[in-house]
Amino acid sequence: MTGIVSYGAYVPLRRLSTVAQTEKAVANWDEDSLTMALAAAIDCLGGMDRRTIDGVYFATASPPYGEKLAATTAGWALDLRRDILTADITDSLKAGTGALKMAADAVKAGSAKSVLVTAADLRIGGDFGDGAAAFVIGDKDVIAEIVGSYSLSNELLDVWRASGAKKVRSWEDRWVFEEGYLKVLPLAIRGFFEKYGLSANDITKAVLYGPDLRRHRQMVGTLGFKPEQVQEPFFDKLGNTGTAFAPMMLTAALEDARPGDKILVASYGDGADVMLLKVTENIKNITGKWGVKRSLASKMMMRSQGDYQAYKEYAIADPERAGGASASVIARERDAIYALSGVRCRICGTPQYPPQRICTKCHTRDNFEPYSFADKKGKVFTFTLKTGADIPPFARPEVDTMVDFEGGGRALFGMTDMIADKVKVGMDLVMSFRTLGAAGGIRNYFWRCMPPRESWLEKETE
Repeated sequence: MTGIVSYGAYVPLRRLSTVAQTEKAVANWDEDSLTMALAAAIDCLGGMDRRTIDGVYFATASPPYGEKLAATTAGWALDLRRDILTADITDSLKAGTGALKMAADAVKAGSAKSVLVTAADLRIGGDFGDGAAAFVIGDKDVIAEIVGSYSLSNELLDVWRASGAKKVRSWEDRWVFEEGYLKVLPLAIRGFFEKYGLSANDITKAVLYGPDLRRHRQMVGTLGFKPEQVQEPFFDKLGNTGTAFAPMMLTAALEDARPGDKILVASYGDGADVMLLKVTENIKNITGKWGVKRSLASKMMMRSQGDYQAYKEYAIADPERAGGASASVIARERDAIYALSGVRCRICGTPQYPPQRICTKCHTRDNFEPYSFADKKGKVFTFTLKTGADIPPFARPEVDTMVDFEGGGRALFGMTDMIADKVKVGMDLVMSFRTLGAAGGIRNYFWRCMPPRESWLEKETE
């Protein structure tokens, strides 16, 4: 049996209020599609043994690089084995379901036992929201078996983004919907039903891609599903997350699923992908996930449309501007930078970051073992507010934080997803993989500390 072994999701903390009392998720200035995918992957992997992961697929329509694998960076940051398959699946809104199908095929063929699939997007323009989802596909302890699939290819310029362009473009609405979405997705779903001898009545929950709430409702009526059969799309709380939309809604469906449920997933983009999953008894063993719904409840409201515009303008800033990180330094220190790997003294057991040659406590020389700080909690030991920090003006002041890690170790990090004047000594912290910006064509990734997402539950603080 091949299918989903675990799932996870990530919704950025910030939300923008839009018309009619709706909201959409907005990535922070130090987030992109890769950092969001990594956050979803961490939620997905939980306490799993990461050495069992044989591959990473990263699906997105907004990759951080035009020519460099982001999946490899994700694998390094997650501290996975080096002898794994990594691949970016891009250029289509249905890349997420395509990556799921590819991962399932790899497991069925025996070329991998366990594959991590991530999907994330940060698209510019329209009513887009930002977010990510992640799944482990395997053949043991499956919580949702992949029963069947069907794909349809369609060549149509309805929604697109030219190579090198930042903003998404589209043709006029009637063409986009009547010749694209409203025609192609029903053809694919009906083709799937015909292939497997099924009908809408056989489906417990339908996860349907939709560009907006109006068209999503129109699609539900066209296909003959009852309202209770359809996964809520969260357009009023999240927005359209592009490549991540169908995977995130699948995550939401799994959060409420029961053994025996049949979940239909249909994505759209240059054609359509349709998959059917059957939930197993193992779904009862999944606990402690942030997922979609809990993440939606943890939020910080943005102050204005002007702030939102500043975030988006920064997101499309020229990555080729002068300066940038050193590629050779990143290569030499990639374990410490991407995986947040430090060391622990074999004599006295003291953890230390960055890696040292001489123990700061017992002064033993070159007698350390690897030690990861990425999954360690911490507290604020002391902090400094920097009003002139080299970060976007709208994000100042920077909070430079000396973090005391649980279990030992102390190091300096920038803080993110916080309110600067509410930072206090002793405040709880967790670590989060972020980008420090881009210059010279290089994305400079590193880890930041932040208050736990639990501290934002049910809050709407500006």
